[in-house]
Amino acid sequence: MKKAVLDYFKDNIKGICLYLGFSGIFFVVFELYGIPKDAVNYAFLLAGFWVLLYGGVELYRYVCHYAEISEMEKCIEAGVDRLPLPKNRIEEQYQIILQKLYENKQELQSKERISKQEMTDYYGLWVHQIKTPIAALRVLIQVYEDSENKDLMRLVRDMKLELFKIEQYVEMVLTYLRMETMSSDLAFEVCSLDAAVRQAVRKYSQMFILQKIRLQYNPTERKVLTDEKWLVFVIEQLLSNALKYSRPGEGRVSVYIEKDELVIEDNGIGIYPEDLPRVFEKGFTGYNGRRDKKSTGIGLYLCRSVTDKLKHGLRIESEPGKGTRVFLNFYRSRLDVE
Repeated sequence: MKKAVLDYFKDNIKGICLYLGFSGIFFVVFELYGIPKDAVNYAFLLAGFWVLLYGGVELYRYVCHYAEISEMEKCIEAGVDRLPLPKNRIEEQYQIILQKLYENKQELQSKERISKQEMTDYYGLWVHQIKTPIAALRVLIQVYEDSENKDLMRLVRDMKLELFKIEQYVEMVLTYLRMETMSSDLAFEVCSLDAAVRQAVRKYSQMFILQKIRLQYNPTERKVLTDEKWLVFVIEQLLSNALKYSRPGEGRVSVYIEKDELVIEDNGIGIYPEDLPRVFEKGFTGYNGRRDKKSTGIGLYLCRSVTDKLKHGLRIESEPGKGTRVFLNFYRSRLDVE
């Protein structure tokens, strides 16, 4: 209300100045011609009364109009059909422009939704189609798995490692496509943190063996309120990063609890301090990613997106050359269930 009144006087300041100017001119002229002051005062009193009456009515209409537009602003997404009646031709023209802009916006949004849906359908189809040659490759690799030729066995081992990476990237694409509808897919329940960790470790057991990286796992004996499927995905991604940046043959990955946080620690190449604040950004690869060409810049972004929706915390500590520690906390949702 107060803002509407102030805006009314700002909008009409020129008219007020014009009225005061004319009043001043008439007053000076009346004084010069010696017109009786009683008549002048009476005229100015009547004029002032009329101005106050007219201005009061206009102020009331202005405040009502202002309130209508302010209310419309709150529900502008619903459309511009509820705009108040224009007070003049200029407002009418503005409303015509707004209507055209709104129609253009709706058309663009419709095209964007169709385009996005087509892209999602395409990638979904591609993911399911790519699984067929992956399965065929796995069968072909199994044919030579029991060979006694050391060179061939080394080749098979490398092929299995790369095939596993392909499967992980395909799964990452599926997860990325599901992110927008993730909220409707969440099913919270009290889960064993150890069970979630074991699922992830079991999936990557072959990678640990093939890369000869040691795993040190201390059971947590904790229960957490979460969506187990999505929590397992986060742990899998964190283990994947730990394996990716650990040195084959001498690497070590540790999973344990520290101050109510699940910690996944590796002794790999670490992360540079200037890169740490941006590791959760979409597409950010950092110095190590650019140097080794291993990073996609999507894994940690997906982890942060999932943990945000699960209301879990995720942070990273790292030192170049000494390794990385990732902390996953459940402060908002952990239940101490004995």
